[in-house]
Amino acid sequence: MADLRLRRPYDKLCAMSDQVRVSFALVQDSEGWPPVSAERMWATPTSQDNVVVLDNIPFFVRDVACYDVVAVTEDDEGVLWGGKTLKWSGNCTIRVIPFHDGPLQGNRQAVLDAFAPFGVDGEGAASLALVALNVPADADLVAVKRLLREGEKDRRWTWEEACIGDAWADA
Repeated sequence: MADLRLRRPYDKLCAMSDQVRVSFALVQDSEGWPPVSAERMWATPTSQDNVVVLDNIPFFVRDVACYDVVAVTEDDEGVLWGGKTLKWSGNCTIRVIPFHDGPLQGNRQAVLDAFAPFGVDGEGAASLALVALNVPADADLVAVKRLLREGEKDRRWTWEEACIGDAWADA
């Protein structure tokens, strides 16, 4: 796993440093993807009841990004479930799958290293050969998208957008 140097833009909201786990329900397609029915993410409670700041990058959940402020509800078993995004962090979540038969030979660290110069960080899931990238709002989005497209063209990886904004779409 890569060394994460994540920035926390919402320190003033956080009531405590104790992290909690927040679950997000996932719908699997006909082929069984994603391979799980829920994804759990780390989050920090805020000074507001039932509101957290997401502290890691989602692998499967769509339309959320690291450091988004999210409403949660607690079920009868004490599980916190993620709900509506109350404040988007401005970060984008991009998923990359390096090809095993490509130039990177499926190396997740090589993907992370390729994007690090742009201030992009991420996490890799070994069992799935998947990398989830956190693209900060202040990153050079044009350059990041160019690298994604070049890597797809030369068969280093395939990629998809999981959480983007207008600036990304326009880049």
